[in-house]
Amino acid sequence: MCRNAWLLLHVPRPMARRQDTRGKLRIGDHWSAISIIAQSQDNPLKAVAEFIENSIDAGAKHIQVVRGRERKEPYLKVIDDGEGVRRDAAGAPDFRYVATHICDSIKKRLKRDGAQGIQGEFGIGLLSFWTLGEHLRLASPAADGRVHEMSMRRGDEGYTVRVRRALVAEPGATLDIRPLLRGVRHFSGEKLNWYLASELRDRIRQSGVEVRISDRTARRSYTVSPREFDGRLIHELDNPMTGFGEIKLELYLDDPSPERGVSLCRNGTRVGELTAFDGFQDGPWSSGYIDGVVDAPFVNLTPGTRTGVIRDEAFEALREGMESVRERLEALIGDVKRAEEERTSERTLKSIRRAFREALLALPAEEYDWFEVHRSGAGRRAGTGPPPALEPSAVESGMPVRDDSDTGTPDADDAAASPQAFLEIAGPLQSVRISPASSVVKVGASRSLRALCRDRSGRQVEAGVVFAWHVLEGGGALDDPHAEIVRFEAPEEPGLVTVKLVATQGDVVCEAKALVTVTDSLVASRDGGPARQGLPGYTYENAPGQLWRSRYEVDRELIVINSGHRDFVFASQSRASQLRYIARLFVKELVLRNFPGASSGELLDRVLELMLYMESNLR
Repeated sequence: MCRNAWLLLHVPRPMARRQDTRGKLRIGDHWSAISIIAQSQDNPLKAVAEFIENSIDAGAKHIQVVRGRERKEPYLKVIDDGEGVRRDAAGAPDFRYVATHICDSIKKRLKRDGAQGIQGEFGIGLLSFWTLGEHLRLASPAADGRVHEMSMRRGDEGYTVRVRRALVAEPGATLDIRPLLRGVRHFSGEKLNWYLASELRDRIRQSGVEVRISDRTARRSYTVSPREFDGRLIHELDNPMTGFGEIKLELYLDDPSPERGVSLCRNGTRVGELTAFDGFQDGPWSSGYIDGVVDAPFVNLTPGTRTGVIRDEAFEALREGMESVRERLEALIGDVKRAEEERTSERTLKSIRRAFREALLALPAEEYDWFEVHRSGAGRRAGTGPPPALEPSAVESGMPVRDDSDTGTPDADDAAASPQAFLEIAGPLQSVRISPASSVVKVGASRSLRALCRDRSGRQVEAGVVFAWHVLEGGGALDDPHAEIVRFEAPEEPGLVTVKLVATQGDVVCEAKALVTVTDSLVASRDGGPARQGLPGYTYENAPGQLWRSRYEVDRELIVINSGHRDFVFASQSRASQLRYIARLFVKELVLRNFPGASSGELLDRVLELMLYMESNLR
């Protein structure tokens, strides 16, 4: 190869000039695009709501939704008294513009010009009829009073407009869809009423429109009333401000329920549950404590379904603006939870106290005299029962629980009788007991003893019973040995006193005994008065990973329960199992406290015995 040829082959060629091609996106098949848009709405109820919103945008004050059947064809009509379809230069409804300007709604231009109270903007609302039925007819009057009607069919790209005969040209517009699709025919008027009351809640309230539903198939009529929320309206929250505008809040706080939830709205129209969107799937929004509406007029909706939000800058502003609201709501929910836990714990303690009371009435009094649980209720008359036992001390930390008196409940000593017993006549005398069966009295002091007479069914026997009290062993005296309630005067020397009662009704004779421990001195309580042992209170301490389940703090007269223990977590799956678990911890701590020095076998026997009688009365 010659040198010149070699140079020609190896001389770098100039790079070809790159040419950029630019253009605009275009729809290749317009009918295919229209079909996709028409079938993008997956909720038929949402389609009905859009038709009603079109009527509200047209200034309607009365809207009627009719569901019925004609010539075996189910149909749905929406009739309003608004302005109807906008008219052309000739004064006729401009159906041609409606049919040929899909995705180019005139409402968008009206809103740009400052029109208020208009919701639509996509120009695809009428196409939603594809999710409801086969044939749509939209009628609206012209300026000369004649009624013009546009007709479209599902799956057909054509439309027709004709002048329809009418005796009277009613104002507004009438939309008629028939026959309804098979999957839509089960939508009753009641379901429509429920859906529209929630979906268009604020739009109905703000516009003052009356929406009535006539279900001619079910022969029922409904007036759509905007949904009302339960609970307390939270006034402590200010509407957050963002760079796109104000977020309007209407939130309510109430006891937890899985049905409670916050709705995201735009200009009064519900978009969806707030928990369906990123950033709102936990915290107060999914707690079940909060109900209400968050209205963000600036968010951009997905045009097809209008149940989604585009995750753009406007949505990010919504999320950032709601962060301060989240913190405030979590604090309010925390207050409600603590109050509910206190109420639950009070109910739990009262249930445990009643169960212990009944258990100690059945167990040997001389073996279980370690604390007094036979107390009078707050509403009992003076002198009709023993003095109240020492109230559990206040809880200094954690969740406080006090063993309050049973205000408004039957007398404590009558708890064994069922509520129905007060409405029935008692039978003949079957048994008698002394309340309290075991007690501690200081020398020279006194206390009341009461006779409890029951029939075979446990009902209290009051008529025809003759009482005879006397001191069987030890010293002391009784003020009235033939009364139902007597006063025992303790002797001046300490010791054990056995009091015997004989109750007679006709030929039936029943006996009972009570043990009174007369002591020289009682340990003074912290308030300086004589100490009377009562059922202690309890509180929680969250110590996950620790092995201890509970402990008895004597100085605070309090049982501390480890709420972080796996057994407590497992038992808290239901209130009944949690109640049993806490009651068993009470049994354990009280037996350990009141039987010091006993062997492990004896302690277990005491625990099993007390638990058996206590749990049979736990409710």
